[in-house]
Amino acid sequence: MLNLVFRYIIILSCCFTTLLSYAQKTKKIRIEYAGFTKKDSLRGDNITTFVRSDQAQIHVIHEGIDMWCDKAIYYQDEDFIEAFSDVVMKQGDSVNMTSNYVEYSGITQLAFAAGDVVLTEPQSVLTTDTLYFDRTKQQAYYRTKGKVVRDSSGTITSQVGRYYMNNKKYRFLKDVILVNPDYTMNTNQLDFYSDSGHSYMYGPSTIVGDSSKIYCERGFYDTNNDTGYFIKNSKINYNNREVIGDSLYFDRNRSFASATNNIVVTDTINNSIIKGHYAEVFRDKDSVFITKRALAITVQETDSIYMHADTLMITGKPEHRITRAFYNAKLFKSDMSGKADSIHADHKSGLTQLINLPRFASTDAFAKKRNPVIWNLGNQMTGDSIHLISNVEKEELDSLKVFNNAFIISKDSLSTGYNQIKGQRLIGLFENNELYNVDIIKNAEIIFYSRDDKDTLIGINKSKSGKINMAFEEGYKIITLINQVDGDIYPESQFPENARLFRGFNWRDEERPTSIEDLFSEDPPLELPIIKGLDDFVPEEEFFDDTLFERIDNAGKKDMDTENKAARNLPKSAKERKAKRDAKKVNQKLPKPLVNQTEKDN
Repeated sequence: MLNLVFRYIIILSCCFTTLLSYAQKTKKIRIEYAGFTKKDSLRGDNITTFVRSDQAQIHVIHEGIDMWCDKAIYYQDEDFIEAFSDVVMKQGDSVNMTSNYVEYSGITQLAFAAGDVVLTEPQSVLTTDTLYFDRTKQQAYYRTKGKVVRDSSGTITSQVGRYYMNNKKYRFLKDVILVNPDYTMNTNQLDFYSDSGHSYMYGPSTIVGDSSKIYCERGFYDTNNDTGYFIKNSKINYNNREVIGDSLYFDRNRSFASATNNIVVTDTINNSIIKGHYAEVFRDKDSVFITKRALAITVQETDSIYMHADTLMITGKPEHRITRAFYNAKLFKSDMSGKADSIHADHKSGLTQLINLPRFASTDAFAKKRNPVIWNLGNQMTGDSIHLISNVEKEELDSLKVFNNAFIISKDSLSTGYNQIKGQRLIGLFENNELYNVDIIKNAEIIFYSRDDKDTLIGINKSKSGKINMAFEEGYKIITLINQVDGDIYPESQFPENARLFRGFNWRDEERPTSIEDLFSEDPPLELPIIKGLDDFVPEEEFFDDTLFERIDNAGKKDMDTENKAARNLPKSAKERKAKRDAKKVNQKLPKPLVNQTEKDN
C-alpha cells in the first residue's frame, strides 16, 4: 500500500514538473526534482515548496546556470526562488558556488548567497558570509569581509570585494591584506588578476618581508614572479638602508632593487646619504650603484663631507662600508675640497684615496690636469695620488699623504706671485680639521715670498733641501729647511719673472668647488626620463547601479503593497540610494504647481 502511495506521489510530481515547464516561457526558471511538493495557502497563490528525496537534490535550471539544493520555495509570478541547505550553483566550467542559502531572480538574474559561501573559479577560491552574484554583469560582490586563496600568490582578505568574471579580476577594498609565506601586503585597494597573479595597489600600501619593507601609494606586484614596480612616494627599506625614488623596481628572488629620478639612499648605520637619478641595490651583496648627478653625503656632527662623481658604488657590510667614486670625482666640506679621476673611501679605517685611473696614466698635459688635487686654507696640493686619513671615532681629519710629484701652491697675500713647495712626498697633519703642519720629503724645493710681521716683502726664497717643514701658527707660515742643499733669498727686483714658477706648476683654482652646487659645475645637462607605466586610478563604480535597480523594479509585482523579493536583501546603503532615486523619479512625473497671474507679477 505504501509503495503505491509513493509511486502515485512521484507520478504526480513528474506530471506537475512537465506542466510547469510547458506553461512557462523558455526564460523562466525550470525545476527538476524527485521528491515532494506542497502548497501553503498562507503563502499565496502560485507559490510552491519543493523538498528533496533521498535519491537526489532539487535541480534548478535557468539560462546557463544549474543549482542544486535540499529545499526550494518557488514564487512563480515573480520567477523568484529561495534555495536552502547544501546549495550548489554552477555556471559552466568557470564558476562553482556553494552556500547554506540562495535567493535568485530569473528576471534580474541577481543571486544572493548567505552562510558559508564559497565561490570557486579555476585559479582561486573565495569564501565569505554573504555574496551577491549579478549574472547580467558577470560580477560577484561581498561587503561582509571575504577571503581569496590562490596557491601561488597566498591569501587575500578584505572588508569589501568584487570579482569580475569576464576579466578574471578581483577588486579588494578596505583593510586589504595579502599574506604570502615570503611577505605580507597591506593596501587600501588591490586589483588582482587571478590568471596572471598580477596585482595593482592604490593608496598607502606596504609589502613587508623578512629583510625588506616596501611602501608606495601606487604600485604593481607580480605575485607569480615576485617582482614589483612602485611609484608615488615609493621607498624600500633593506634593514639598515632606505631607498627612495620617483619609481622603484623590485625583484625579491634576486634581492635586487632599482630606482629612477630623485633618488635618496640612506644608510642608517653609517649615517650617510646617497643621492642621484638612477640607482641599483643588491641586498645580498650589500652594494649600491648610483649615477646621474650622484652625490654621497657623510653626515657628521660638525661638518658633513660631500662626494660627487659620474658614478658612485657603495659596497660591503654595514660595519665595513667602502665608497668608490669614479670619473671626475670631487670632494667638498666647508674647509677643504678635492678632485680626482677616482676616489676610494674606506669608512671603517677612515682612509680616503684620490687616484687616477689607468686610462689617465699618461704624462701629457691632459693627464697632469687630471692629477688628484686637495684645497685647504688657500693651499693647493697635488700629486700622483693622495691619501686622506680620518679619525672615525672623532669624525675629524687626522693626516694627509701625497705620493710622488707632491706639489703645494698658495697665492702670496699681497702680490701676483705664488708660494710653491715640491718634492717626492708630502705628509700633512690636521687638528680640528685644519692643516697645521706639512713635511715635504726628498728632493724638496721651495719658492716662497718671505714677509715680516708687517707684511713687508723681505725677498723671494728659492732653495733646495732634503726636507722642508711648513707649520701654520696663528695665521703665519713658518718654513724650515732641513739638510739644505743650496738656495738664497733674493730681492724681488733681482728675481727673474721666468724663474718664479717651478716646472709642472698648474694653478687649478677655477676647478675648486666652493659650494655643494660647484660639485656639479662640469656635469652635462640633466635630462630625466618621464615616469610612466601604471594607469591612473579609476574610482570604484557602484555594484548596485541604476541598471540593476531598473531590473529590480521590473521584477516586482504591479501591486505596490506586495514585497519586491528581488530587493529585500539589498544592503542598507543600496536601499537608501534606490529610495532617493525612486523619489526623484516620482517628483519628475508630478505636475508642476500652477502659478496665477498675480503671483507671477509679484
